[in-house]
Amino acid sequence: MTQAAPETDPDRAAVLDAQALAGLTMLDPTGANRLVQRVLSTYHASLGRLLQQIADGQQRSDHAAVRLAAHTLKSSSASIGALDLSRLCGSAEQAIRDGQLEAVPPIIQGLQAEARRVALAVQAMLSA
Repeated sequence: MTQAAPETDPDRAAVLDAQALAGLTMLDPTGANRLVQRVLSTYHASLGRLLQQIADGQQRSDHAAVRLAAHTLKSSSASIGALDLSRLCGSAEQAIRDGQLEAVPPIIQGLQAEARRVALAVQAMLSA
């Protein structure tokens, strides 16, 4: 087998939680249904869309749109093990909910940087 297991690949492990990936793998242990690939592919496609919704919402000062997109991205990121990204999304969501709008832009900036790392890790897994 040429592909390293998620828990032994240090680059992926730094971005994607091995336990979350193992949990997905256990749902399709033989890989016959390509569940992990399908989940990651769907996530990868939605990541770009949700990041665009966050950017558009920020540009329009539509805090509700930013909060909704961050909430959605938080859940889907957690499900694939992108825990740092999920936490950043939660921070953005909470800051908006608490009315701490001045805290949102730097959180979003960090969220976007982490999203780029996650996208690369997911892309690498899909290409393996």
